[in-house]
Amino acid sequence: MHESADDFATLQRLLDRSYERAGVHLRSLVTAERRIAVADLPALLTGVRVLNLATVTAAGHPRVGPVDGLFYRGQFYFGSAPDSARFRHIRARPHVSAAYTVGEELSVAVHGRAVPIDVYAEPTPPLRGYLREVYPHWEEWWGAGGAVYARIDADSMFAWDFRGIAGEGTRDDEHDASEGAD
Repeated sequence: MHESADDFATLQRLLDRSYERAGVHLRSLVTAERRIAVADLPALLTGVRVLNLATVTAAGHPRVGPVDGLFYRGQFYFGSAPDSARFRHIRARPHVSAAYTVGEELSVAVHGRAVPIDVYAEPTPPLRGYLREVYPHWEEWWGAGGAVYARIDADSMFAWDFRGIAGEGTRDDEHDASEGAD
């Protein structure tokens, strides 16, 4: 875990502000007991998590694609090739949305602006150290400047967990219960 007390406080304010502004439908689904506690997010998002990242074309069309998502110090980061369509979109129109989702059970969604980060700048940015942690061969693969990275400066973020909610079994729970009824 790399998050400081200030990181947690900032993230908590973001989550609270986001839920306060959420619509009726979202609040009906993501109740207080389903919200993921801020202290639990780093453990759920450790290492590389595939984010479905949405950017916008010049014609205003949305484009969604997977990226290696890194949750570090309470924010999402991602990388791609410098000449990728994704980064061309971001350079012109930085607003993005991204979601990390595990089936119907768990999701973290973020909306904001993608801000390019120079992980090769000196002195060594902390993110570069984290890249080395999660990608043991990062220096060999991308260390010479072959990838570009961005941080999502979030306007809103929602994090929910439907696992283990009383009275809300999963299909596996229901299957297991029917097996024991014989």
